[in-house]
Amino acid sequence: MQDHGGPTAEFVLPDTSATPDWLDEARMELSKGRRYLLWRSGEGEIQAFEVEHGWTRIGRSVSADVQLDDPSVSRRHALLVSEPRRALRVLDDRSLNGVFINGKLAEWGKLEDGDELTIGRFHIFALDT
Repeated sequence: MQDHGGPTAEFVLPDTSATPDWLDEARMELSKGRRYLLWRSGEGEIQAFEVEHGWTRIGRSVSADVQLDDPSVSRRHALLVSEPRRALRVLDDRSLNGVFINGKLAEWGKLEDGDELTIGRFHIFALDT
């Protein structure tokens, strides 16, 4: 990750003190035995992405598997690795604003069920159903 002395001036990380109410409700709608990333769009719609085994690219680029269209997200922001019987792993892909796991800046780390991944202005929750 590039060192810019913290988040850029245009981006302030919002407070993330509690798990949102909509998460448990959304979990009940998902297929069992799978992994998902869930977040709310700017319009409040719940977005769900099923994580397949292998690598998943997250970023603003059209070539990203999970496209997050916001200037606070780098074109190539993060990579997820999903393997059977192992926790999801996330790697910062040299992003400008960093990757946060449960509010802590991380270059790489594990995502367990219910963990919050913050990428730019997006609060994304990892779910194992």
